[in-house]
Amino acid sequence: MAGFTLLPSRLLACSSRAIPHRLHHHAKMILRCKMSSSSSSLAHSITLRSQPNEPVLISATSGISSSDFRDAIDSSLFRNWLRNLESETGILADGSMTLKQVLIQGVDMFGKRIGFLKFKADIVDKETGQKVPGIVFARGPAVAVLILLESDGETYAVLTEQVRVPTGKIVLELPAGMLDDDKGDFVGTAVREVEEEIGIKLKKEDMVDLTAFLDPSTGYRIFPSPGGCDEEMSVFLYRGQVEKETIRQLQGKETGLREHGEFIKVRLIPYRELWRKTADAKVLMSIGLYEMAQREGLVSSQ
Repeated sequence: MAGFTLLPSRLLACSSRAIPHRLHHHAKMILRCKMSSSSSSLAHSITLRSQPNEPVLISATSGISSSDFRDAIDSSLFRNWLRNLESETGILADGSMTLKQVLIQGVDMFGKRIGFLKFKADIVDKETGQKVPGIVFARGPAVAVLILLESDGETYAVLTEQVRVPTGKIVLELPAGMLDDDKGDFVGTAVREVEEEIGIKLKKEDMVDLTAFLDPSTGYRIFPSPGGCDEEMSVFLYRGQVEKETIRQLQGKETGLREHGEFIKVRLIPYRELWRKTADAKVLMSIGLYEMAQREGLVSSQ
């Protein structure tokens, strides 16, 4: 039976781990830029393999510094987006569309790396000459974990209650987080996020990647909001049996890294009620993946 270690709240609240020490900055740029001292005139041209005779202009809005501009075009967020454009299922793959220009509009730093990147891409349909909607909020890959704990015949889902400023609300959701670097350690990130947000230490070998059951054409990832955001998510499952005392200890527990602005409370919801208790898309996606995987015999029923 899979097990975990329950960590005391004070260990999480007093964590001394600083974000800059766990991030990896890419010093080598793939796109070399020559730019003037004026941020309003920052510009560079690149050539893509899929359209070698149609260079792409990359520029920045007023207010973007030259260093932020360099970091933006060298960031994993931007490079991954360019790779996706030219991938087998990418927008530019069949040659019917072309990327004309990209305007960098916003850069938010997480320590020494770019956490969020906002830009506008002009992609044009060659036949009609029409542009497709191209405003991009780039934040990169992420993970979420569906934790199911069985106790005295009841299965509980472990959720977090967090302040979510973009919604203006306190949201009940799955423990989740962004990948910190280009290494692609999705399961390691999942385990770490659970430890930070819930206060329990899981083992990597006990995690089941529910998105690995998807069709290969999906890339084994989920796009929560593809109309405006590049975020692609892996959803993991953890199941275990615990004593009733563990359920009591977890319910309402305060966790998170306070020095990073994380104010989290743990909430346990009976799984049979989970689908109607929260508007979090990660929860609803995980239920669908878990139920279908069980139906197909890919995940055993407890």
